[in-house]
Amino acid sequence: MVSTPTRSRGKASGDVGAEASPAAHKKPARLRGHVRSFWEGLEGKSKAPNSSTYYLILGCALALTAIGVMMVLSASSVEAISEGKSPYADALKQAMFGVVGLVAMYLISRTNVSWMKRLSWWGLGAVVVLLVLVQVFGRSTLGNQNWIDIGGISIQPSEISKLVLCVWIAAVLARKEKYLHRWMHVIIPVVPGAGLVLGLILVGNDLGTAIVVMAIVAAGLYFAGVPTKMLAIAGVAGALGATAMTIISPNRICRVTAWLGMAGDSCTADSDFTYQSTNGMYGLAQGSWTGLGLGQSRQKYNWLPEAHNDFIFAIIGEELGLVGTLVVLVLFAILGIAIFRVVVRQTDPFQRTLAGGIMVWLLGQASMNMAVVTQLLPVIGVPLPFISAGGSALVMSLCGVGVVLSLARGQLPPQQRPRLLPRRLSKTARKRK
Repeated sequence: MVSTPTRSRGKASGDVGAEASPAAHKKPARLRGHVRSFWEGLEGKSKAPNSSTYYLILGCALALTAIGVMMVLSASSVEAISEGKSPYADALKQAMFGVVGLVAMYLISRTNVSWMKRLSWWGLGAVVVLLVLVQVFGRSTLGNQNWIDIGGISIQPSEISKLVLCVWIAAVLARKEKYLHRWMHVIIPVVPGAGLVLGLILVGNDLGTAIVVMAIVAAGLYFAGVPTKMLAIAGVAGALGATAMTIISPNRICRVTAWLGMAGDSCTADSDFTYQSTNGMYGLAQGSWTGLGLGQSRQKYNWLPEAHNDFIFAIIGEELGLVGTLVVLVLFAILGIAIFRVVVRQTDPFQRTLAGGIMVWLLGQASMNMAVVTQLLPVIGVPLPFISAGGSALVMSLCGVGVVLSLARGQLPPQQRPRLLPRRLSKTARKRK
């Protein structure tokens, strides 16, 4: 009498365990399925290739460029008036370079970027020559000697070097695809070539651009397929090199210690290394959720140095509030996702490495700029791509987007490749005519 209920309870307990076990296994499997679906959607693998990626990249680049011209006008007008210049001078210059960059972007997007592979060594040589000329005949601004005047136009060769290095590294490593497991083939000629460009940039005292260049080199090695062990060793070497370059420079070490709140009297005797970042935070705080209104910034009244350049993100936060900064963040995020889709769909090593390098360049530089403004990093001179004032930076950023657009266009069947206008708009326009 006693054993029967006991067996039934055991059986019932076993039945419950048997029924619960599949349900317990279904939850992790379902979670993995959701994660896999999300990742495939992020990569764009869940659907057949279409032109949406192309238009996402194009739309984000155009939107960021338009925001940049608008914010340069707002941030620079007050200082321009105080210097006796037209309040529209910097904005008109930025718009002019924007038009040049958009034309270059369109022309590059309509070509097969394989021609860049053939000119990669010539491009590297031209950049090295320009960087040498900068140190001989260039001019210095705010302690950085990066600019040279050619034909009445001031250009920044270090900005040109970013795109040229993306192309050169991709071309070199693509030829060595089968030998990248050997140290010598990874090092030669990438390290000497990139090291020469990096050294010339550092001679001009521009650590911010040097860090971006190092990130481009690391991205090239990664997307080319260099083994993880080699990448880890290279990363440690790069970190040690950046630390050494910081320690040997009193200016840089004072910036770092000021950021950490440990700067002594020797660092603050001549300059307040927290002044710029502190006023940038004031601007973001004053903007609150919705901002003071376009053109209503207070920090741009000679309180915030380089308000229209390196710290323009603070002016966006002050005038357009958290909403405005989130719009910029979302546009960069969409741009990064769209370029990432182009990268993961590439089968050609040159094109994959090239697109990956451009992605890290644009997104990495944008992240560094916004981290500096929000005091997550010490102050280093890195402009916000597409938005900060600067003709060379804007033109080269748009040229980089043009390269990615060309790669995105090449992944589509000929009948789906975007034209100057989308197919439906083109047909409608013809019918109206």
